[in-house]
Amino acid sequence: MTHEYTAPGELNDPAVRAAEVAEPGAVTIVVPTYNESANVRQLLHQITESVPARLPCEVVFVDDSSDDTPQVIREAAKDCPFPVTVLHREEPVGGLGGAVVEGIKAAGSDWIVVMDGDCQHPPSLVPELVATGERSNAGLVVASRYIKGGSRAGLAGSYRVAVSRAATWLTKSLFPRRLRGISDPMSGFFAIRRSDITADALKPLGYKILLELAVRNRPRQVTEVPFVFQDRFAGESKSSAQEGFRFLRHLIGLRTASPVARMVGFGLIGATGFVPNLFGLWALTKVGMHYVPAEILANQLGVAWNFVLIEHLLFRDRRGHRQWWDRVGRFGLLANADLVLRIPLIALFVHRFGMGALGATALALVTTFVLRFVGTEALVYLPRRGRGGSTAARRAV
Repeated sequence: MTHEYTAPGELNDPAVRAAEVAEPGAVTIVVPTYNESANVRQLLHQITESVPARLPCEVVFVDDSSDDTPQVIREAAKDCPFPVTVLHREEPVGGLGGAVVEGIKAAGSDWIVVMDGDCQHPPSLVPELVATGERSNAGLVVASRYIKGGSRAGLAGSYRVAVSRAATWLTKSLFPRRLRGISDPMSGFFAIRRSDITADALKPLGYKILLELAVRNRPRQVTEVPFVFQDRFAGESKSSAQEGFRFLRHLIGLRTASPVARMVGFGLIGATGFVPNLFGLWALTKVGMHYVPAEILANQLGVAWNFVLIEHLLFRDRRGHRQWWDRVGRFGLLANADLVLRIPLIALFVHRFGMGALGATALALVTTFVLRFVGTEALVYLPRRGRGGSTAARRAV
């Protein structure tokens, strides 16, 4: 990542810049950008018109663009009466949410306001967000489209409105306790105290960083202010089907963060593995293969199916601890050991404890399932002892 600072006049002096921004009540505005060169000049103009007169500020752009957005920001910053920082990321890890986390780490003020770079979030609301947080002693202040005085008018078309409604309903249904008091968990416009969050605990994926903050690192006191979602100033929305899938993966990752939730997800994924298993068994016996070797081979289809889903849905953020071939081998051995272990367990339950065949089979299934889950987590996806520092730095395959 490269760090470039652009600021007018004497604010180029780091000592002056730090003194100007770090005073109580100051705010750092974090703006993640991706090919927003047509919007950033207007955004900086709007910030200049509405924020510095009421609140000392700095602006940190975290840029993942492939166009000339960084250069446009540098040029526009020459006319701004506040410091402007551009952090251009060569590798956009975590998407827009990852960009926000980088901005939070770089912020020079305790109050941080996150907003989009397309002018749909009105900068005139920035002082009100901070003032509301100070008055209510809140750690998080959400600009909401769904409370009295707010509006989603800037959402283009009925399709985006429907998607927004569905995403809001889904997230609030999955996290009723964590999102209590937040009417608009999909909002990308909010203020947060840096002292109330631990940036290193965040694992963003895609553009819904508020959801990540609220679920993993929610401040105890949360409040909201209404805002009217504006029309985009220029360009087109970056929303896409790919971003939608990333959002769903992010939801699953958040929901399965606890061991119990992961175990439930592991069981549900395992149940879906019967589909490729039975299909493979049918196809192999259809071409004349004996049912015993056919079952062994078909079981590998189920194992492969389960491995792909578990990799992408349950343990996506832990794949860097081992090479992919190591994970595949370990997962395959554990999955097939299930079959080998189940028969002796059934015999033990029947002959040693006098259980019936049906009850013994059910108990053996539960026992091997729990052992397989614990083994998968411990032997496939947890860091190796004594090498946590090196393995954590490895890039996921």
